[in-house]
Amino acid sequence: MLLLDTKTSCEVALTHLKNKQFITAHTLLLDQAESLKKSEFLKSALLYMLAGECKTRQGKSSENEIKEAGDLFLKYSNVKNSRNIKGALLCASKCLLSLGEFDKAKDAYQKAKRITQTPIQVTRPVVIIDDSEAITMKLKTFVEKLGHSEIYVFKNGKDGIKGCKKIFSETKEPIVLLDMGLPDLEGDVVATKLLKEKIDLQIIVITADEKTTKRVHTILSTGVSAFIQKPFTLDEVKKAIDVAESEYSLLQQ
Repeated sequence: MLLLDTKTSCEVALTHLKNKQFITAHTLLLDQAESLKKSEFLKSALLYMLAGECKTRQGKSSENEIKEAGDLFLKYSNVKNSRNIKGALLCASKCLLSLGEFDKAKDAYQKAKRITQTPIQVTRPVVIIDDSEAITMKLKTFVEKLGHSEIYVFKNGKDGIKGCKKIFSETKEPIVLLDMGLPDLEGDVVATKLLKEKIDLQIIVITADEKTTKRVHTILSTGVSAFIQKPFTLDEVKKAIDVAESEYSLLQQ
């Protein structure tokens, strides 16, 4: 029997996932995750998350996979000299939040906030999907101040999805700033569609809603990276982008 290395097996699994062969993809990803569980916490956690995505796309619960991923991200963050403890804690927080374990999610997030890291060189494009001219101008001004020069603006969900697909086809790695209340599509619908196109996409949600509302919980459970509440400041936008960059950095390891 031919044994595939982790990278090759993962590529095969992702091909099955892209072709909507979710059961086969889930089996391959879960096997790889379990084989690395005791030796490579980070890789195993990411594989569990991908396996969970296969379950989600089948309309099934991915609670077991997300719990395994969250536990492994926390284990990785406790290993001395781990390269990206902050990113692991943020990913653990996201897993815990999707499981409804809000106190544990808050604890992991607070630990991540206390960690300072060398700023990441800003090279990634930013996509703004918002129908408000005033909010769009404010966001554009802020992200320019933060060093981003490649900025795309879309006024509704459908145009945003279409525009992002084009950006993805150019092998770019954008950060998406997404308004929850668009005129044509709800933010959670847009986020779900974008994450189906690019599973490792970083999306920052913008809304006037409180973080404790059901609508916000719904969109956070889709896998978005961060949340900004209106009215927002430059510092709040910076912190949200830092969270997205930490997650992106972790996924590149």
